[in-house]
Amino acid sequence: MADVPREGSEPTPLGSVKGGPPQAEAATAERNPADASAVENPWPRLGRRFERGLSLSRVVVVVPVIVLLLSAMASFAYGTDVFVRSVTHVVDDPQLTSHNLGFLLLLTDLFLIGATLMIAAFGLYDLFIGTIGASGAGVRLPGWLRMHDLDDLKARVISMIILVAAVSFVVVTVESKSGLDTLYLGVGVAVVIAALTAFLRFGRMDGGERS
Repeated sequence: MADVPREGSEPTPLGSVKGGPPQAEAATAERNPADASAVENPWPRLGRRFERGLSLSRVVVVVPVIVLLLSAMASFAYGTDVFVRSVTHVVDDPQLTSHNLGFLLLLTDLFLIGATLMIAAFGLYDLFIGTIGASGAGVRLPGWLRMHDLDDLKARVISMIILVAAVSFVVVTVESKSGLDTLYLGVGVAVVIAALTAFLRFGRMDGGERS
């Protein structure tokens, strides 16, 4: 025999029981919009994974760092080889001639090129991978080699390029036989050095204003 509804009681609405029809799930989603959006929109989780992978991709900078270091060592080795093969001629003819002076300047140029490549390698590693020496006190770099942004790397490399260009011009001047050619070369080198100096100065000022 069916129960007679008691007075004052209301019939149970359809879908109000847990695990009932879809209307109950819709009501639950309305009460918890964050849970519903997490189910429907998986991009935040994918975005975090992509950002993590993008951050780890900076490790590929190790490749140019290694190449630059090898190039620097090759420049040092080449300069040493030139010195070993040519030192006998300097000993046999110790007079201060243009040939001997040019030989010494050439060695200076080769070693400066190697130092420039090493500075570029240190800068790329410091900017993309991590600060050298941060893992322990036993590994340190001179203070002038610590680079905090791209402007620091640019300043050091351009300064070295200017120095190399100046030394190279002196080498040509010492061994040159034509004054007019030396003049043309000097004008060209002066223009390049002036352009690099202006770029270094005003480019750094613009970067400071933007920051």
